[in-house]
Amino acid sequence: MEEKTIDITVGDDGIKSGNAGKAPEAELMPDAKVQQDELEKLRADNADLKDKYIRLHAEFDNYRKRIQKEKDEIYKYGAEPMVSDLLTVIDNLEAALSHVTDMSNPLAQGIDLTLKELKKVLGKYGLTEIEAAGKAFDPAFHHAMTEVQRDDLYDKTVVDVFRKGYTYKERVLRASMVSVSRSSLEQDDLEGTTENTELNEIKEGNNG
Repeated sequence: MEEKTIDITVGDDGIKSGNAGKAPEAELMPDAKVQQDELEKLRADNADLKDKYIRLHAEFDNYRKRIQKEKDEIYKYGAEPMVSDLLTVIDNLEAALSHVTDMSNPLAQGIDLTLKELKKVLGKYGLTEIEAAGKAFDPAFHHAMTEVQRDDLYDKTVVDVFRKGYTYKERVLRASMVSVSRSSLEQDDLEGTTENTELNEIKEGNNG
């Protein structure tokens, strides 16, 4: 007969079989569902962190661009307040010249020279006078003070300029204060009126 050996250990807790201390294999393996739940949670956390990183990166990039734009604006338009204040000097010099009757006067010539040099210097830095008289009214560049009935002009045409306007680089520094025409004639009517006036002048010239 075949002999079988049984391992018996005697200890404080009594007799134990050699295989009695081993836990069932199923108890040592984590539950599959728990593993899957933890994996899904890790994936969700990773996606959340990735989304936060992308958002933070986009916000920082927008912040960097905004700061750079502000720096460029400061550099480009840094002299704007000073140029704006000097417009009053130009207005005063032009007002003084408007009352001069004799430009041979040395004082008048000095004012005229000063005005031209001031405009030249400011023009180098981006100051430009807004064209107004005879132009179509544009609320972006012109500020209408009054309306004038003028049937010899298109409707909404600048008639007179009360105060000159200026742009500084791409910005309107000061709009022109103007009077604007109010006309009942359409464009075709006005062109016909102009042609008739020219024909009458020609006839009068021939008769003369």
